[in-house]
Amino acid sequence: MNKIRNLSVVAVAAGALLAGCANTGTGTGMSETGRNTAIGAGLGALAGAAIGRDAKGALIGAGVGAAGGYIWSQHMAQKKAAMERATMGSGVGVVQTPDNQLRLDVPSDISFATGRADINPRLRPILDQFASGLNQQQNTEVRIVGHTDNTGSDDLNNRLSLDRAQSVKDYLASRGVRSSDIQVAGRGEREPVADNSTEAGRAKNRRVEIFLGERANVSQR
Repeated sequence: MNKIRNLSVVAVAAGALLAGCANTGTGTGMSETGRNTAIGAGLGALAGAAIGRDAKGALIGAGVGAAGGYIWSQHMAQKKAAMERATMGSGVGVVQTPDNQLRLDVPSDISFATGRADINPRLRPILDQFASGLNQQQNTEVRIVGHTDNTGSDDLNNRLSLDRAQSVKDYLASRGVRSSDIQVAGRGEREPVADNSTEAGRAKNRRVEIFLGERANVSQR
């Protein structure tokens, strides 16, 4: 009974927190970053309560919610607009993900030649624009994920996809992005977005995804 009562209290408190955050949208009491952090904490509290079944679990969840999410700040909106201009007509996709990351979908025809991990010259101006200003933007993280089609062995594709992601990381680092802020991964052929039985499908699967995320500054008020 106490656990049910505690869960109800947490749910009400989290709901009040979310409502309060929404109401500050036109006021002066909280910045955009602060609102997003608080909303994350509220959602985390609900998740923690559901997992922990008590108030202690809710408090743990609140911490995870506040620290674990990405925010969509003015900096991120400006970066998205800049990347849309830089990639216009190139075939590169620029999207805001559901969890507030900026994702660039880079197709094979401008990223890497078949079987190679050296960067295509057509990709360099796009990476230059992506790198621009990131060393001044706080709390940012970059993830680069390489993918291949199903041609060749698993070992070859796993290594090639990782080498391609590493090449992009090295290029961004040479343009001033902190190497410690960049993570790389190679997915090989494991995450296709098209049918590998056709050449057009294989071309779509040979790709690089570049993610940019901004963490909420939990110390900000």
